[in-house]
Amino acid sequence: MFFNHILSLTIWLPILAGVLVLATGSDERAPLARILAFLGAAASFAVTLPLFTHFDRTSGGYQFQELHAWIPALNLNYALGVDGISVLFIILNSFITLMVVLAGWQVIQKRAAQYMAAFLIMTGLINGAFAARDAILFYVFFEGMLIPLYLIIGMWGGARRMYAAMKLFLYTLAGSLLMLIALIYLGAQAESFMITDLQNLKNIPLGVQQLLFVAFFLSFAVKVPMFPVHTWLPDAHVEAPTGGSMVLAAITLKVGAYGFLRFALPILPDASRYFAPAIIVLSLIAVVYIGLVALVQTDMKKLVAYSSISHMGFVTLGFFMFMADGQPEAWGFKGAIMQMISHGFVSAAMFFCIGVMYDRLHTRNIADYGGVVNVMPKFAAFMMLFGMANAGLPATSGFVGEFMVIMGATHYHLGVGALAAVTLILGASYTLWMYKRTIFGDITNPHVAEMKDINCREFAVLAILAVAVLGMGLYPEPFIAVVHQAANDLMAQIAQSKI
Repeated sequence: MFFNHILSLTIWLPILAGVLVLATGSDERAPLARILAFLGAAASFAVTLPLFTHFDRTSGGYQFQELHAWIPALNLNYALGVDGISVLFIILNSFITLMVVLAGWQVIQKRAAQYMAAFLIMTGLINGAFAARDAILFYVFFEGMLIPLYLIIGMWGGARRMYAAMKLFLYTLAGSLLMLIALIYLGAQAESFMITDLQNLKNIPLGVQQLLFVAFFLSFAVKVPMFPVHTWLPDAHVEAPTGGSMVLAAITLKVGAYGFLRFALPILPDASRYFAPAIIVLSLIAVVYIGLVALVQTDMKKLVAYSSISHMGFVTLGFFMFMADGQPEAWGFKGAIMQMISHGFVSAAMFFCIGVMYDRLHTRNIADYGGVVNVMPKFAAFMMLFGMANAGLPATSGFVGEFMVIMGATHYHLGVGALAAVTLILGASYTLWMYKRTIFGDITNPHVAEMKDINCREFAVLAILAVAVLGMGLYPEPFIAVVHQAANDLMAQIAQSKI
């Protein structure tokens, strides 16, 4: 019985927990709101674990399926199911939310209940997007998660928070409307909105595929974000509170890349191959150019935000390297999915580290720090590990995905492989440069001398993230095993022409 409705639980449990936290109301009852939010986030994460333990790794299709009629007149269904690709993202999302609740425990003093509730509701909506088997249901969840994110940045953000929130909302909404038109067209052709039915459509002329691909591309590219529609992300990160940045980098960006896997590539394979060279060029620009942009940043958050764009360039690169048989390059394709999971852990950890320093000194400017290791040695050790993971050092999760994509890129074309490898050097440059200037050296700012090392709560968050980063880096096999069959089936599907 439990397994029949496990996906509904992963969606609605955090949403109900969020509503319950909201009901606590004013700031006088903030301690109660925090405890309820923690219990809600912990329960939501616990519910996702059976998805991993009971997942059949030999089967490539959807598992834990649910199907209920939603709007019969329009042939819309409340259809849920996960395959080897989406199952990891639901677990990652619920895990990161638990970290975010702990991260904002003491930091958020005003409207704490509303803050925690926004994250819990957003978790449910994002899980819905990953689990949806109906295209319109996916769209509802895909759009719905924007609202809590908009409120988080707009209410608890920095000085230019309204500008950043509006920019995020308008950018993503403009792209998504094009996707809705494409979905309605495909749904009319297939006489169904089930994603599997859309993927099985035949006889789509190349011209139509190209138009539909552009619509999907604009929607998902903004979300990833790809170069040149990336400009909203640094603004959103800089203004967002620490928890907002963690979720934005770790999860929200992945929904865009996931859209490519679910819609653009399997439904429109011929158009995907047609546009692949252009997307590879844009991905390499993101990897190399954005890496160079990160080098000149003075704001720590902005630097890590640009590094996120560079890392996500790896993902789109891995998806669109088509070989002669029409299939994407296997190593690159699976590596891109690993990179998404790894980036979830690493970027959340990096933003949390910056949040820890910001809470003490209330500045994100690199020049205001220096010598932090003298007063915060435990913190400096953790940040070193996450900095190394961000640079893609072996034995950390950051290495696994990047190594697989570079291997695939070299197999695809030596020049592409060489350019992709450049990013490891750039990644190490900007990450270690930021680390050196903030952590090492003499204390020049007297306020740095007053900083206190991490408390038990911060230590717990950093330790859990460190275990995730090292665990995936040293033993990636469990993650690859889950993805393997679903990725193979998807690649075989992408290789078939629809013209």
